[in-house]
Amino acid sequence: MARQARQRVPEGPAPDPAVQKLRIRYTKRGRLRFTSSRDFQRALERALRRADVPMAFSAGFHPHQKISYANAAATGTGSEAEYFEISVTQRVDPDSVRVALDEALPRGIDILQVVEAAPGALADRLEASDWLLEFAGLPLEVLEAAVGALLERDTAEVTRLTKSGPRTFDVRGSIVSARVLAPRDALDDTVTTHEVGADCAILRMVVRHTTPAVRPDDILTALREIADLQPPRPPLVTRLAQGPLDTANVRVTDPLE
Repeated sequence: MARQARQRVPEGPAPDPAVQKLRIRYTKRGRLRFTSSRDFQRALERALRRADVPMAFSAGFHPHQKISYANAAATGTGSEAEYFEISVTQRVDPDSVRVALDEALPRGIDILQVVEAAPGALADRLEASDWLLEFAGLPLEVLEAAVGALLERDTAEVTRLTKSGPRTFDVRGSIVSARVLAPRDALDDTVTTHEVGADCAILRMVVRHTTPAVRPDDILTALREIADLQPPRPPLVTRLAQGPLDTANVRVTDPLE
C-alpha cells in the first residue's frame, strides 16, 4: 500500500485574525495615471508599512497583506474614483488611516476617503462609471456628429484582442448616457480639480459595467468604425466616479455610503 504523502504545514504561529475591514477611495492624477496595477500594488504595500497600518496577513508559506482591489482603471487612464479594501488586526480610526496613508504615497495617488466596510461585496456596488474624455484640437461639431451616429444604433459591435484571443461584443448597450460638451460646461463642483483644456471637445458618458467590461477605448473603436472619427491625438481619459447606478437620474452614486 502506497504511503500517504504527509501534508506540509508552515512553521510558526498562525497569523493574527482580521478584526476590521476598511474600504478606501484613491486617485490617479497627473503622471501617476501611467502607473500600472502592479506598480501601484507595490507602492501601496510599502506605504501601508510606512504608515504603520496593522495589516492582517494570509496564512501559508508565503503570507501576504490582505488587500482586495476592485475594478482598477487601465494604465494611462486618470481617475478620481479607484477603490481597494484592506483587513487589519486592530481596530483603527478610518480618518487616521486616511491621513497616514496619504502622506506615505506619492502625490497623484491621493487617498480621498476611508470608511469601515459595510456588509456585502464592494465589487457588487461598482455598477457603472462616469467618464470624461478630452479631445484636444477636435471641433465640437465633429465629435457631436460621431457620438450621435453611435447613439442612433441599437448595437455597435467591436472586436478586442484578449488573452484568450479576439473577442467581439456590443458596446452600445453599455452606454447609459453620452453628452458632448464645450470645455466651459464639462465640469461641475462635484468631480475633480482636473483642469480641462480650452481647445478641445469633451465627451462625458456614463457606462454600465458589463462582462466583458466595456472600456473607453472600446467606445473609441466604435466611433472610429461607425463615424470615421479620427482625432488628431488620443483623448485624455479620466474616470470621475464609479459606483451604484441611479437610473432615474442617470448618474453614478457613492459606493461607500
